[in-house]
Amino acid sequence: MSKRDYYEVLNVSRSATPEEIKKAYRKIAMQYHPDRNPGDKEAEEKFKEAAEAYEVLSDPDKRAQYDRFGHAGLGGAAGRGGGFGGGMSMEDIFSQFGDVFGDDIFGSFFGGGRSRGGQRMRGVRGSNLRVKLKLNYEEISKGVTKNIKVKKYIVCNTCGGNGARDKGSVQTCRTCHGTGQIRRVQNTFLGQMQTVTTCPECHGEGTTITSKCNQCKGSGRVYGEETITIDVPAGVQAGMQLNVSGRGNAGERGGPPGDLIVLIEEESHSELQREGLNVVYDLHISFTDAVFGTTVEVPTIDGRAKIKIPAGTQSGKIFRLKGKGFPNVHSSYEKGDQLIHVSVWTPQHLNDEEKAILEKLAKSPNMKPQPEKGDKSFFEKIKDLFN
Repeated sequence: MSKRDYYEVLNVSRSATPEEIKKAYRKIAMQYHPDRNPGDKEAEEKFKEAAEAYEVLSDPDKRAQYDRFGHAGLGGAAGRGGGFGGGMSMEDIFSQFGDVFGDDIFGSFFGGGRSRGGQRMRGVRGSNLRVKLKLNYEEISKGVTKNIKVKKYIVCNTCGGNGARDKGSVQTCRTCHGTGQIRRVQNTFLGQMQTVTTCPECHGEGTTITSKCNQCKGSGRVYGEETITIDVPAGVQAGMQLNVSGRGNAGERGGPPGDLIVLIEEESHSELQREGLNVVYDLHISFTDAVFGTTVEVPTIDGRAKIKIPAGTQSGKIFRLKGKGFPNVHSSYEKGDQLIHVSVWTPQHLNDEEKAILEKLAKSPNMKPQPEKGDKSFFEKIKDLFN
C-alpha cells in the first residue's frame, strides 16, 4: 500500500512554516493517541503515520529531499529504521514528544511524559550525529562497505551506562516510589480531576543515584571514538543521506542512542562527469581520424573500453555505451549509459608544407560543408544528451 503525502497527513500546505507543522502534528497526535483510543488499531496507525510525517517535515534536510523527490528521495530515511528501509517504533515516537508537547503538558493529558503504558523510559536519548562520506565513481557504481571512525559519546564501561558508582548506589525514588510519575487529584466545580506528571526528582526514571560513577560523573557516557561499518548501496548521489539507526551519541543514564546520519559526497573524476545516471566523456580526435575513421580507447567507471570511430564522423557526434553509467539506487533494473561526445580537434600550428597541402585540399568540392537535412542541431543533441 502506497504512503500518503506527508503534507496531506498533517493537513498543511507545502509552504507551511515549521511552527504550523508542529501545531498540526500536536492536534493529530492528541486526537489519535493510544491512551485516548485503547484497542483502536486504526487510530494507532494514524498516530504512527502522523509521527512519521512530522519527523520528515520538521527536519529541514529531510523536508528538502521529500519536496524534491517525494517518498523515493528519502531512501528509507523516514523513521529510524536505518539504511534504506524500516519505520518508526512506538518508542521512537514517544521519545520525540518532549520536544513537541513538553513533559508536564503531555503528562497532564496522557499519564506522564516519560512513560508509556505504565513502562518507565530510562535516561535521556542521545543526539543524532552527522558525518560526511566521500565516494569515488567506482564505489558509487558498485556499492561499498566503509569502516569510519567517529568521535562521539559512548556508553561508560565502568558503570555500564547507569551513571552509578555501584549497584548499591541506585535506589528507588522516594518521591514517586519508583513509578516515575506524580499523581494529583484536584477538586473542581465539575468534580475531581486527576493529573499525572513526570516526577521532578528522578525525571521519570523511577530511580535516583546516591553515588555517581567516578568515570562519567553520573552521566552514564564518556567521550570517545567508535569504528562504525556503513553499507552504501550502489547508485547513491551527492546530497543523499543514509540513516544508521542507534549509532549516534549514547544516551545519558541508559537512555537510547541517537542516529548516525551519513551525508554522501562525490569525488570528482579526472576524465568523466556525472549527469544523473549517465556518465559523460569528451573525446577529442584529430581531423585525419575523423576523415578516415579509427579505433580509440576511452575511460569508463570501472576500467577502459574500445570504441570504433567511423570514417566521416562529424564534430558533436555522441556515441553511447549502453549500461556503462550508474545504477538507480531505488531500482535494481535501471542503469544509465556512458555518453561519448566527439570533438574534432582543429590544428592551431602548421608548418609551410602542411599549410600548402591544406590550401590545395581547400579547393576540393569534398572539403566544403555538406550537412544532411536529417542532422540534428546542437541544441537537439544537448537535449538528447540529458534525456
